[in-house]
Amino acid sequence: MARPGRLGVGIIGAGKVGAVLGAALRGAEHAVVGVSAVSEASRERAESLLSGVPILEIQEIVERSELVLLAVPDDALGELVSGLAKLGAWQPGQLVAHTSGRFGVGILKPVRAAGAIPLALHPAMTFTGMSLDLTRLMDCTFGVTADAAMLPIAQALVVEMGAEPVAIAEADRTLYHAALAHSSNHMVTLVAQSSQLLRDIGVDAPERMLGPLLRATLENALASGESALTGPVARGDVGTVAAHAEALKEYDGGAGGDVLAAYRAMARATARRAVNRGLLKEGQLGDINNALDASGTPDNGEDRPGNDAAGTQEGN
Repeated sequence: MARPGRLGVGIIGAGKVGAVLGAALRGAEHAVVGVSAVSEASRERAESLLSGVPILEIQEIVERSELVLLAVPDDALGELVSGLAKLGAWQPGQLVAHTSGRFGVGILKPVRAAGAIPLALHPAMTFTGMSLDLTRLMDCTFGVTADAAMLPIAQALVVEMGAEPVAIAEADRTLYHAALAHSSNHMVTLVAQSSQLLRDIGVDAPERMLGPLLRATLENALASGESALTGPVARGDVGTVAAHAEALKEYDGGAGGDVLAAYRAMARATARRAVNRGLLKEGQLGDINNALDASGTPDNGEDRPGNDAAGTQEGN
């Protein structure tokens, strides 16, 4: 016997996110009535995670569904929604949820105009597109945006998928997404750069060296925030910072890389925050920025904490 409130769900986009969330909704006893899949990889993913679910055209999925899950790239979302509206596909009372982090429900204005109910459900995790993601959902949060009266529906769908909903205001969606991208995507870049440096100096397994350090750092940062900050910048060890920058300048010159630029940007941001926490004095901040400037063309002075910034703070 079916549980009450079960929905016919259509998945538009059998990418890594759409296929996994479709499987999670099916695990909550909703009926997945159709999925769109164009590439061979998406078809294989649909077959693996949504076995038995028919692969249909997008408009047919919308016609069959009480809940439509739009799991498409951010830049494709608006055109998809408006295109379906022009075809008269959206139905009054239908739930339409997208998985974009950047957008709230504003981008679903054509859905609202048709009498359907717009929801934004963004999982704050990275996906492999495999069944192990279903387990990871249990430790995941979703950034949820909806009209006040519809927010409980959005929250209930997230809970049914095993995750935790966190309400995000419409006006805050871009900052919300920037925070996640800045932490997750840039972490991958930082790890890749550090691994490259170690590998190029002869370390055979950089992941074994970096793994314990990075895991401990992440756990400390999540538990203690900026109180966990250590290292030469936080200590005001200008000589070490200058040596790092010079070594990276030489390395990048030979490798044509981007490591120095990333190091300088993060060192400046770290120094600014260390001053705000009272770990560094204003003079030390200027010394660190001077050391970083000496390693290459300085950034725009208005965009970093340097001697001018220190003088401005002292004048307040």
